[in-house]
Amino acid sequence: MSELQVAKTETGDKIKNVMVELGFSLASIIIALLVGLIFIVLADESPRVAYGALYVGSVGSLREFMNTLWRSTPLIFTGYALALPFKAGLFNIGGEGQLLVGGFAAGFVGFYFTGLPAILHVTLAVLAGMVAGAIWGLIPGILKAFKGAHEVITTIMLNYIAVALTLRYGINRFRIGGRQALPIIQETAEMLRLNELAEMPVLGRIPFVEIFALPGLRLHFNFVLALIAALILWFLLWKTTTGYELRAVGFNASAAEYGGISSNKTIIIAMVIGGALAGLAGAGEVLGTHHTFISGMDAGYGFTGIAVALLGRNHPFGIVLAGLLFGGLSQGGLEMQFVGVPSEIVTIIQALVIFFVASLQMLKWYLAERKAKGEAE
Repeated sequence: MSELQVAKTETGDKIKNVMVELGFSLASIIIALLVGLIFIVLADESPRVAYGALYVGSVGSLREFMNTLWRSTPLIFTGYALALPFKAGLFNIGGEGQLLVGGFAAGFVGFYFTGLPAILHVTLAVLAGMVAGAIWGLIPGILKAFKGAHEVITTIMLNYIAVALTLRYGINRFRIGGRQALPIIQETAEMLRLNELAEMPVLGRIPFVEIFALPGLRLHFNFVLALIAALILWFLLWKTTTGYELRAVGFNASAAEYGGISSNKTIIIAMVIGGALAGLAGAGEVLGTHHTFISGMDAGYGFTGIAVALLGRNHPFGIVLAGLLFGGLSQGGLEMQFVGVPSEIVTIIQALVIFFVASLQMLKWYLAERKAKGEAE
């Protein structure tokens, strides 16, 4: 077989695998929505009204769609925070804590660093959030690499420590007044909201920029960074030596070591990058959404990001799509409540998506095992 034929075969196999993975994810969503009908009926609500409200609230208008993108942004980043370490065989449950320390650091720099130009101030605040998240990922990475401490245990413990340091001690130490939040950040540290583009001298000339000029729109530049991050992570994982080493360690750490790859270094790199991405999610919520670090701003993003990564099959582009789905469920859930559907229905649907993602993944594994066993016989 020629090199060209081998390349075509490999490309065909990759496309087939992508389509299979996409099919499993779509099947999970469809089955979850169908099973969700049972719970809607049990709640004595109309499925047509419920799912109609979900559609209208998430993508029914340009404004609602933009808000879906806004709600998706932190979920995409926390999905990355799980997916990248997962490629190295690690299970990073610390996205919540990494998001919190990243948000706290960004809020601190955003308020206490004064007299800086806007572009420098917001950049410094974003970097502070990423560095704080990276440090929070570095700790379990070092413990795993050099002490063999399981990253699931250490990252869960660090989540509780992050809550204590930021939401309890940090806010109470630095807040002004009775509000459970850090002081409002300086205007120079605010992340650009896309509805402000039309008012800017240069960016306002971009074609069709006026479509973002919607009152009350909260979509900010962190969503653009999330899309850029998807491209960077894809390139890192499949086009660089570091990405190859990450995937090699995840596939078989012993074989990777035998091939000259340092699994300890790879583990630390994966956890640091994952932590930085979760820290960027927190920085975006502080600098772009709330303009302060406030109690409750994490909203469980770190844990929902686990489901986003699983549904997105730990692929950067898949995570973007999965993040949009969960963001749409969150945004559309508000409209469902307005028409009288209990908010718990949306939570149930999200749980059903996770359940069927796991179930179909187990089915896929079972079929692969049977196929391998049949070939062996």
